[in-house]
Amino acid sequence: MDDNSMENTTINRPRRRLIKAAAYTSALIVSNTSFARASKPPLGRVVIIGGGYAGTTAAKYIRMWSMGNIETVVIEQSSQFVSCPLSNLVLGGSKSIHDLTFGYDLVKKNHGIQWVNDTVTSIDADKKRVRMARGELSYDRLVIAPGVDVNYEKTPNLASAEAQALIPHAWKAGWQTVNLRAQLEAMPDGGVFVMTIPKAPYRCPPGPYERACQVASYFKAHKPKSKVIVLDANPEIISKKGLFNQAFIKTYAGIVDYRPNNDIVSVDVAHKTVTTEFEQVKADVLNVIPPQRAGKVAQSIGLNNVDQRWCEVDFLSYASTLHSDIHVIGDSVSAGLPKSAHMATSQARVCAAAIVALMSGDQPDPTPVFANTCYSFIDDRQAVHVAHVYRYDTAKKIMVPAEGGGVSTAPSDQEGQYAFAWANNIWSDVLT
Repeated sequence: MDDNSMENTTINRPRRRLIKAAAYTSALIVSNTSFARASKPPLGRVVIIGGGYAGTTAAKYIRMWSMGNIETVVIEQSSQFVSCPLSNLVLGGSKSIHDLTFGYDLVKKNHGIQWVNDTVTSIDADKKRVRMARGELSYDRLVIAPGVDVNYEKTPNLASAEAQALIPHAWKAGWQTVNLRAQLEAMPDGGVFVMTIPKAPYRCPPGPYERACQVASYFKAHKPKSKVIVLDANPEIISKKGLFNQAFIKTYAGIVDYRPNNDIVSVDVAHKTVTTEFEQVKADVLNVIPPQRAGKVAQSIGLNNVDQRWCEVDFLSYASTLHSDIHVIGDSVSAGLPKSAHMATSQARVCAAAIVALMSGDQPDPTPVFANTCYSFIDDRQAVHVAHVYRYDTAKKIMVPAEGGGVSTAPSDQEGQYAFAWANNIWSDVLT
């Protein structure tokens, strides 16, 4: 059973939400003939693989900016949207996974997006067809927003569902997050939580350090004899370094033991022991965050042409450099920029505008500009942020940091309130 199928069995309770959704409809088998019964819009069809932050945002804005004249179909295997931002708070105990789980009904209804709950099995780029477990679709343009795929090449014994139940990565919010929280709750006071961080780039650069803070906050309040050991493959904290350093040294003194330059060599699943290049560390609760690469759908047609991990794109349209009518957005992109939810939605808007322009016979905006903001919680109330503005460099043909933005000077309750407001705003923008 994969991450998504287990996630769906775990998260299935209707409840009052920020975004209210109707009861979920049964999965729909969609083929080209079913769409042919309706009059086809004049500009053609865009198929989007992936209903996360990037894919859903792209679908919404393609429909809005084309005035409904581009038929837009999203293929997503999960019936629910589960937010990775704020999911570390589930481990700290101040949020539940249900607080971060939403339906897609409003965004589908409000914008006339066709939605298919299915799994993509193959893509024929020459014939412009996407094959699924229960049907197939043709497209004029394809958008791939598959997020990341965790890579267990160095630790193949962690690849099975059974191993991940014992040693979850919890880097895709859902059942593994709930599992890791349950393990922390069951751990006796005086136990050791060990987490590993892969070499960058990976999804959400500050995420592991926020996770260490959240677990440490839980221990400080409820299991004060327990310890957090962070084995970081990177030579230093790679995001919000000064802020997290202060948190580890002062706020969680005696609880967090941060060890840089500790790349994994092997993992003993049965004994929850990690061997690095320098030491062997035994855990009561072990959280291995594996290296990552472009999602499996992107890999399936060889779009991950940068270090066999990430996808090279034209930043004016997010078209793949290998297939001009296939666009890649979100965490799978090779960009030298943070792989974050805000970044994914920013890329999605640029891509959506470019697709509408191209399908209307125009050219994409030659100088796109967007922002990225990322909040991290130090405890259940205090947060810090980093923000940047990015612009297109016509000489380098990439997005580069521009003037503006900055980083917090210290954690605060006010920044925590801003972080929750940011989350509510981005959820509303993506899902309504």
